[in-house]
Amino acid sequence: MIVMQPVLEVRPSDGFTLWPVDGSAPYGFLALDGALGPAGIGTAVMSVAAHNDVDPGEDRPSRPDEPLDGFLHGLLTMDELFAAGGLRVTDTVSGTTLVPGCCTGLEEWREWYGLLDDRVPLYLGHDPWPLAEHVGDRVRLTVDTERDDSPVIELTAAGLRALLAGVERDLDDFHRLAAAWAERHLPDHAAPVTAALSQALDLTP
Repeated sequence: MIVMQPVLEVRPSDGFTLWPVDGSAPYGFLALDGALGPAGIGTAVMSVAAHNDVDPGEDRPSRPDEPLDGFLHGLLTMDELFAAGGLRVTDTVSGTTLVPGCCTGLEEWREWYGLLDDRVPLYLGHDPWPLAEHVGDRVRLTVDTERDDSPVIELTAAGLRALLAGVERDLDDFHRLAAAWAERHLPDHAAPVTAALSQALDLTP
């Protein structure tokens, strides 16, 4: 069985007190779906905000002094948002797992449709160096192209399309939970935070 999950790279949470987080190990991957509890959602929102917590340049307003507004500033003011992570694919029979490489983000997850529709190879970051290719009527996922003996996952194009539909459902389910979470934990910022998460996850409005 092939399983595909949208995953987010978790940022360090030591000393983070703006809202509850679950203490997930930093730089691991957190699967986003409708099963996350409040602390898991808080961890995801913290991580997306941290991915975009960069000092403003001349094209953006200055960072507010208040800690919460300051931390959310990048998430709420940047034109293009980044959500480090991507799609994790696991073959439960062989135990092989393809994980996103460095410098890829969930905001790019729809590029997998380009692999199906246009047969454009999909480079999925580095360290490891995963690659997705459309070969004949099948899709080949190479876990690390830097290894001569890299494990490979193969599936049909139709199977991948079905998995991508599942990814979108998982992201939609997470987003609905995150919207409700924001109403409880960030009531003064709920609407813009919810909108920013939708953009960062490339969800259909």
